[in-house]
Amino acid sequence: MDVIVLGLMLLSLTIWLGLLCFWGQFWRTDQQLEVTETQLESLPVVCVVVPARNEAELIPTTLRSLLLQDYPGSLNVFLVDDRSTDRTANFAEGVAHAVGKPQQLHIISGESLPPGWSGKLWAVEQGIKSASLFAPDYFLLTDADIEHDPGNLRRLVAKAVQEDLDLVSVMVRLRCESFWEKLLIPAFVFFFQKLYPFRWVNNPNNPIAGAAGGSILIAREALERIGGIQVIRQALIDDCALAQAVKKTKRQSKSSFSPASPARPGRIWLGLSTLTRSLRAYDSLATIWDMVARTAYTQLNYSPLLLLGTLVGMPLIYLVPPVCVILGAVWGNWAIALTGLLGWLLMTFAYYPTIRFYKCSFWLAFSLPAIAFLYTLMTLDSALRHWQGRGGAWKGRVYPSSDNL
Repeated sequence: MDVIVLGLMLLSLTIWLGLLCFWGQFWRTDQQLEVTETQLESLPVVCVVVPARNEAELIPTTLRSLLLQDYPGSLNVFLVDDRSTDRTANFAEGVAHAVGKPQQLHIISGESLPPGWSGKLWAVEQGIKSASLFAPDYFLLTDADIEHDPGNLRRLVAKAVQEDLDLVSVMVRLRCESFWEKLLIPAFVFFFQKLYPFRWVNNPNNPIAGAAGGSILIAREALERIGGIQVIRQALIDDCALAQAVKKTKRQSKSSFSPASPARPGRIWLGLSTLTRSLRAYDSLATIWDMVARTAYTQLNYSPLLLLGTLVGMPLIYLVPPVCVILGAVWGNWAIALTGLLGWLLMTFAYYPTIRFYKCSFWLAFSLPAIAFLYTLMTLDSALRHWQGRGGAWKGRVYPSSDNL
């Protein structure tokens, strides 16, 4: 038994060493939009598209933050009221008048959801269609629960223009106030970065692509090149699907003077934001559980084989080290205990930058094994919901799978 346990621990330790050394430095938090201030040399036309369904509670704050951006160029906000029942549109109109910018807000009454579309993407499609009349250079796609720092748009546009990027996205700062948020939300970001290492996403020569739906600036030219939002109309994880479509679609290089210059992959950038934040509260285990379970099985492409790999891999990577520490101490086998402790310290080292970014207690970095166990259960529940026809539930709609949309 000792040999088997030690073998599992050595395998877990090897995996952690591989992740830390060769997996895109996913654990670092240095890819941040606000690291350096950038200056705008040109003033592209920007249209913001905000899909909103029953967001009356948050829209007064979030819409105000958009209308009061310090962006000096042309800016219009298109709020698509996705058949709300809480007077979202009325609150939005009141905010625009309160800040003295009613002419910059365009409220669109959402049409009935057609077959083959997710609700959010259908709302985004309607917003883009209306905004296209203004011939924008860029669209800012954002959620109705995001409070934007006054300089967020200016920094996004400067990043896109100066680095010739097709898409710039930031993982906004998620709310982290309640006990459950402090325990589980930083880990959500950590696991996201492990799936989509930001350095690999930002490398045009690496096929990995990702984005965060709360704040995506995309060039109109790039959106047209991929065929519009309709190419991802069935995607539940729409942000990453959009980034993948942009990155894999070839574009003509603007840096060459030769008209026959070779086409190259789309250029995207994904990072963290310290200032722009989500106001969505996840103040209980149930709300976070539902948030993860809504798309976790989708992330696995509805594959039972990948689910099985997850149910085996997560315990191997995250649970074996602390279990070995306990078993080694009980059995008096210090080789097992010390090897387990080394593995636990490695994962703590990897998790600590995210804990520090969210200004949580240092000791929470040691809780990653328990957190990973909860996320594994959420993933299993996501699969069960899918098999029961309850997958992808959001805002009163259920999307069992992309095949059934």
